[in-house]
Amino acid sequence: MPTLDWIGKQAVVNHHQEVPYRLLHCDPARSAGDPDSPNLLVQGDNLLALKALLPYYAGKVKCIYIDPPYNTGNEGWIYNDNVNAPEIKSWLGKTVGKEAEDLSRHDKWLCMMYPRLQLLREFLSEDGAIFVSIDDNEVQNLRGMMDAIFGGNNFVATVIWQKMDSPKNTAIHLSEDHDYIVLYAKHAQTWRPHPVPRNEKMVARYKNPDNDARGVWLLSDLAARNFYAAGRYPIRTPSGKVIEGPPSGSYWRVSRDRFDELERDGRIWWGKSGSNRPGIKRFLSEVREGVVPQTLWPWSEVGSTRHAKQELSQVMAGGASSDLFVTPKPTRLIERVMQIASESTSLILDSFSGSGTTGHAVLEINKRHSGNRRFILIEMEENIATDVTGQRLRRVIDGYQNSKGEQVEALGGGFRYCTLGEPLFDADGTIRPQVKYKDLAHHIFFTETGMPLPLRKSNTRGPLLGTHQDKAIYLLFNGILGDRSVAGGNVLTRKTLESCGGLSIQSPRVIYGEGNRLGAATLRRLGVTFKQLPYDVKVS
Repeated sequence: MPTLDWIGKQAVVNHHQEVPYRLLHCDPARSAGDPDSPNLLVQGDNLLALKALLPYYAGKVKCIYIDPPYNTGNEGWIYNDNVNAPEIKSWLGKTVGKEAEDLSRHDKWLCMMYPRLQLLREFLSEDGAIFVSIDDNEVQNLRGMMDAIFGGNNFVATVIWQKMDSPKNTAIHLSEDHDYIVLYAKHAQTWRPHPVPRNEKMVARYKNPDNDARGVWLLSDLAARNFYAAGRYPIRTPSGKVIEGPPSGSYWRVSRDRFDELERDGRIWWGKSGSNRPGIKRFLSEVREGVVPQTLWPWSEVGSTRHAKQELSQVMAGGASSDLFVTPKPTRLIERVMQIASESTSLILDSFSGSGTTGHAVLEINKRHSGNRRFILIEMEENIATDVTGQRLRRVIDGYQNSKGEQVEALGGGFRYCTLGEPLFDADGTIRPQVKYKDLAHHIFFTETGMPLPLRKSNTRGPLLGTHQDKAIYLLFNGILGDRSVAGGNVLTRKTLESCGGLSIQSPRVIYGEGNRLGAATLRRLGVTFKQLPYDVKVS
């Protein structure tokens, strides 16, 4: 199978494993709504932010949507789309080294994207999927990269989004009217999309010319091209005309016995004259609520770039963001993604949040359908995170006056604004003094099991973090045993062992602590593996 190669690839293929875990700090002053909201807006480099979030949300995200830089090379935008931001340049220099001086803009883009996609895959639930917006500049590189990370067998489809609602007359060659949305599932063999709601145009096609008590219906052709051994037989119409069989090269899609059943049930339509070739009546009341998602998404259904600009301008009341974001995405586009790939309680992740369309769309769809979807947004630039993303979310949560002076109803909800703190460990591998028990607990449980730490239902389980595959994991740190401070609580002794299951448990236990006073034979007999802080803790 062909593989994608580029300058700097070897330096970044495993770089996501080297990124340190950092602390997350919530800022109530820049948050909105419910102070305990499960929704997060994280400001910081998305590579660092993803690694910081991993111990909490690995395997928990049902739907990922990202709108990364398209790498167009256009230098004129305030919000650069060519991965030449100073933060990315600095990161490339440190990660790739001298080779970074020889990178083309495509090499840079691949180096930037690869470790981020590696981490994003770890967030996906087993029934999750990722959608990536892109255009012709990098779509072929994106496909090769995602084949390598997610597996080519997990590619689902490439959606064509008609982003322009009129031709661009200033185009030098052709008016570029579409973008792509590349879709991969965690496991494509078992992943299934939800149907999308029928629009008014689709519903209007259903009629009831015979006043059937079952309501409006749509005529389905009785003939099909697929071979069917029982699908050739003559039919006599109500007017007496005999139809010898289906049209040439086709077959009746039901057997004669099934046809007779449908006719007795009033499900065959012969036309008003009673002599037409028959069709099958499909009642709207009996078909499933939506239709199979298609790969062509016209602007009339999901919005265009122009609509997205107008939407952002209305929310921000014509603020500076209208100049900042040249190609925002419409909320209807992200709602379509969520209709296909999420349930009412799903967690949605967007690590290139920009103007905050994904968060806005989550709040909108929750309000409209009484849902409880949650979002995690990550934005690198502080001024955008604060003045655009956060401000937009705050306005739609609380309600706002649009640029026309009209009052727009509040969507409700909330979000917590978070920033990235220091790594859990310093350069010498020592746990930093500001690290709290819960921070280290999340980190240890994740690095030990690959799973997020289970939620505590109470403070009564002492230093037990949780169990995974019949293995119990404990943490003795900062002298804390559950909700109590105990002298010498960081060291494994017979006394502290009582809070770690005592002498009666025979199943495997992993106990982290700063010291151990029990002998090796005792530990083996009790099924205890002791790991010393900080030396036995994985730092990245």
